[in-house]
Amino acid sequence: MFRRFHSKNSLLLGILRSLPWKLFVMLAILLICAVPTYLYGARLSNKILPRITNYIYNAGNANSLAASTPVPDFPAQLPQVGSLLYTVQDGDSCDSLLAMQMHMYSASHVFSDANAVTVQALNKAVGHDCHQLQPGLTIRVSPQYPLVALGGVVQKITSTSGQQAVPTPLIQVTRTEGNSVDCSGGCQATVRVAPNVQVKLRFQTELPIHVGSWVWAQARLARKHVPNFNDYPYADPRASLNGMTMPVCDLQVDNKHDDNSAPCDSLTPNTVDEDQGAWLFGVVAPGSLKHWHYPLHLANGTRVLLWLTNNNGALTFQRGNPVYRYDAATNLYVKP
Repeated sequence: MFRRFHSKNSLLLGILRSLPWKLFVMLAILLICAVPTYLYGARLSNKILPRITNYIYNAGNANSLAASTPVPDFPAQLPQVGSLLYTVQDGDSCDSLLAMQMHMYSASHVFSDANAVTVQALNKAVGHDCHQLQPGLTIRVSPQYPLVALGGVVQKITSTSGQQAVPTPLIQVTRTEGNSVDCSGGCQATVRVAPNVQVKLRFQTELPIHVGSWVWAQARLARKHVPNFNDYPYADPRASLNGMTMPVCDLQVDNKHDDNSAPCDSLTPNTVDEDQGAWLFGVVAPGSLKHWHYPLHLANGTRVLLWLTNNNGALTFQRGNPVYRYDAATNLYVKP
């Protein structure tokens, strides 16, 4: 047994002696240099790779690639809710004059003698008893279910649909505030439309939208609350636009128009289809009504009320449609 062990040991010593001494020196140097280099390189790569990945992610972000959109100035004035005056003619009834003057062909359905509350509300709105109209009386008539044209910058945006959990990536990616929010299931955005005025717009869109986006929208104004009359059609002229929540039926985000936005006749309640159009409040200004390029020959800053024609679900302004301007002295809308 001893001889066998001795012979194996002698063989190993012989092999080692046959190797050049320089090889041992090189192996020692490699071990001394390789271990620290490996540890340093591993630590450095943990810092550099996430930064490179984050740079590539942000560089490929659709928001960073989107063309910049010139932001217009806020209008000097905001849209103003108001009414018109009408002088009763021989043979007029509330239903007929609303149909002829305000295109409200659905008036007899909204205001019905079968529901006394609705007729009482109409009497109060026009300022006279509709059952006792006399030629020569002056009454107020208002636009039914009116829309408003607005433009502004998004201050806050939140999704109104349920969000699914997203798995945490292996490499952490820093997301900037400008990243878009998924509004395909619905969103509510706080939009500044004047230095000290913000509105809340509710919409659904596939367009990328984020804080800082400029949006143009046509939205339905909040209507005055009347007990037991959920379909009351008129807006409250004393209600503040600041803080008002409105559903949107025409939307553009930055330089992209949403061609698939909800049509205005889908905002319930409304009478857009029955009336073959809708009323719109706005201000003649680049940050508001001028965005839609309607053929209006009025001075900048003019508050207007105009009639939009329903063309297969799309509301458009046509030459000859009624247009009124706001008269601040009387708080009424009058012919230009």
